[in-house]
Amino acid sequence: MPLPFLTADRAFDTTDHVALPFDDHDQWRRPYRPGSWRVGAAALALLLASFVLLAAVIIVAAGGFAAAGVTLGIAVLVILAALRMLRVGTWVSRAGLRRVGFFRTSTVPWAKVTSVRTVQQPVRWLGLPRTVQGQALVLGRQGGEQLLLLTDHNADFLSRIEAFDRAADTVEAWHAEYGVVPAATR
Repeated sequence: MPLPFLTADRAFDTTDHVALPFDDHDQWRRPYRPGSWRVGAAALALLLASFVLLAAVIIVAAGGFAAAGVTLGIAVLVILAALRMLRVGTWVSRAGLRRVGFFRTSTVPWAKVTSVRTVQQPVRWLGLPRTVQGQALVLGRQGGEQLLLLTDHNADFLSRIEAFDRAADTVEAWHAEYGVVPAATR
């Protein structure tokens, strides 16, 4: 017995082409789901934070309020790091493209994007210093700068090549829809 109401990505069997409530192109959205490696690492960090919070409660019960405050601060930092880890990735909207990193976020308006393409190149495996041959979605900016958006070996797409291809195609489609079309030369 299929239960289509339980899945978030079901096909809507409607014939009208009315925009869905979540289909607001002015909102920043990630054109793919976070990968299992990213979600698993965040879940482990939140599990660690729960143990640290339990330790803070035990420390408070023992009467060490200063140590409990430090322990609570550590737990809050671990929770914030886990939440930030889940936000890392590439986000798109009508305004442009945003690359959210753990420590830094950069936003490029579509007017300054010259190209979005998939290339074969050495990529970092799970963000570690080790590189392997893989695919990367690269954004070309005006002035010749390039920004690495996605790789098939990061925490979102490791062992999910089809998901990487879908995400790359989606970002390229956003660029095709909102990017500046170069003027034809005569």
